[in-house]
Amino acid sequence: MTEQILAELLNFRRDFHRYPESGWTEFRTTAVIAKRLTELGYDITMGEQATSKNQMMGVPDEQTLSTHQERALEQGADACYVSKMTGGHTGLWADLNCGDGPTVALRFDIDANDITEVQDSTHRPVKEGFASENPGVMHACGHDGHAAVGLVLAELLAKDRSRLQGNIRLIFQPAEEGVRGARAMAAAGALTNVEYILGFHLGFQAERTGILIAGTGDFLATTKLNVWYEGVPSHAGAYPEKGKNALLAACTAALNLHAIPRHSGGATRITVGTLKAGQGRNITPPNAYFELETRGITSELDDYMRREAERIIQAAALTWDIKYRIETAGGTKSGESNPEMADLIEREAAAMPVFTEVRKRSSFGASEDYAHFMSTVQEQGGMGSYIQVGADLASGHHTSRFDFDERSMLHATELLYKVIKAMLVK
Repeated sequence: MTEQILAELLNFRRDFHRYPESGWTEFRTTAVIAKRLTELGYDITMGEQATSKNQMMGVPDEQTLSTHQERALEQGADACYVSKMTGGHTGLWADLNCGDGPTVALRFDIDANDITEVQDSTHRPVKEGFASENPGVMHACGHDGHAAVGLVLAELLAKDRSRLQGNIRLIFQPAEEGVRGARAMAAAGALTNVEYILGFHLGFQAERTGILIAGTGDFLATTKLNVWYEGVPSHAGAYPEKGKNALLAACTAALNLHAIPRHSGGATRITVGTLKAGQGRNITPPNAYFELETRGITSELDDYMRREAERIIQAAALTWDIKYRIETAGGTKSGESNPEMADLIEREAAAMPVFTEVRKRSSFGASEDYAHFMSTVQEQGGMGSYIQVGADLASGHHTSRFDFDERSMLHATELLYKVIKAMLVK
């Protein structure tokens, strides 16, 4: 039985790895998931019903979305599902109603990274024939494994339906990279009536197979901003006074953004990561574009950083007498796992021989879009936890040689199955 489950996990994981799709373009991935969950008897919510359009952040342009829809069809996606996702609405959740009882949700992220996978024959996906076939896109963070776990877990739970009491909601989230997808799904109702929520990640701080981290905290809230400055060009030698310098406005903003005072309430971060400006050495630069992010140990601290950042961006525009525009390209809340949930997960993991080291909690110190789901459920009076399942890694997350011990998917599936049964078995 175990080997059969592992074979299913491998089949799904390697299929998703071969056809990776980045945020809001997961047309094929979601179509595969929707088809399988429908076969298993789940009630599916997808398309515009699953992602609130006005809360979607960092969505590619229409031409890019259309191109990726066509690619999904060429790579075998079912057209009836792909047609429901026009506009980048690639989120999905599925409900298994097992009678009266609490609603327990599990989040599985499904997007890939904008990374070109190495083509070296020593890289296992290349050697065994499942390396990315989509140029410039790769599953370099394990989300292919997460999606596979979600589908195999769905089958196990469906078979056990008569023994469970409550509702199970499986949330397959697009655009986790760049923290863009959770807010849109939550706004569309993904967390309605959810009392408990679980998320997990292969590897990361659980750096080898056999480690289990039952709860994770100190997720940093974050906001991603794109900024455009529009000035006026002029001949830099003959008529410098007629120009409005967008490049200098952007530089003024960048320097002062990094000068925002730290906050006595806790840790904060800010980074201007890119800056592009100008047209030539003898032209007053009429255009500038830069990308930045803020972070805070709490959502309130990130809000402080964002407000200060927007004030400085506006002030720099006024100083140089130019126009500006700000776009929110991503963002998520802070988060902390509930100790009660972590205790349950720790007990179940400790009873599994595959986990040779069980840790109750780790401090994440970074951002994860799952935190938006978990914090929202907690604000509704519910509880949640974020699990890290150990996996030996071929290379670090978000690198071109990333790969993981595929048996870790089996460990994650078994653990989640046991935790759900502990919560919902009659």
